[in-house]
Amino acid sequence: MKKSSIEQDILYLDNHLLILNKHASDIVQGDKTGDEPLSEAVKQFLKVKFDKPGAVFLGVVHRLDRPVSGAVLFARTSKALTRLNTMLRDGEIQKTYWAIVKHLPPRPADHLTSYLVRREEQNKSYIHNREVPGSQRAELAYQLLDSGDRYHLLEIELFTGRHHQIRAQLASIGCPVKGDLKYGAERSNPGGFIHLHARQIRFIHPVRKEVVSITAPVPDDPLWNFFQSRHTSQNPQE
Repeated sequence: MKKSSIEQDILYLDNHLLILNKHASDIVQGDKTGDEPLSEAVKQFLKVKFDKPGAVFLGVVHRLDRPVSGAVLFARTSKALTRLNTMLRDGEIQKTYWAIVKHLPPRPADHLTSYLVRREEQNKSYIHNREVPGSQRAELAYQLLDSGDRYHLLEIELFTGRHHQIRAQLASIGCPVKGDLKYGAERSNPGGFIHLHARQIRFIHPVRKEVVSITAPVPDDPLWNFFQSRHTSQNPQE
């Protein structure tokens, strides 16, 4: 990632926090690919922008899968990181996602609770309806926001942050995310991204104690632009 693009993608920045609108091609932290992670690119950006000597502190509060876009939160101080980690664990950071799917969900709105088992060798999570050895409870709520001729826009509120949770749970109700071959989509998207976007993040600032509510613009893509424009026209206050 070019350092110049990082500044363009910043949604929130102060002495304690940074929220970035992640591109679907970026990885938040290093993995076996060896590609430069977003966290390192952000560190270099902050070092230059604020003329910081030595190492720059940056804590990763949560992650987004590589093919997923949207708001990702970093801590710029160890105090903020400790507090944000506690808030995340206690469910005090509200995360809302948008997903585009081909099939209508069974209900226009629902609350899903499942048990996920992660298979490291496949980098995939499997759904169970009850607790099984090695499983983690996964919980989300979704609602149908809009429909076009061929695709539908869902809004998801995430209550737990499990591996591939949204992707696996939507697939379990017959609604794999568009482009997500791993979880049952019919075909991939050009470039390998999937139509899943971390749309909004909302929490109480860990130091200033004021509400932080950030909405991440969707990627420049025909389907995203279609639903974004319709949603904006229907909800001009947003």
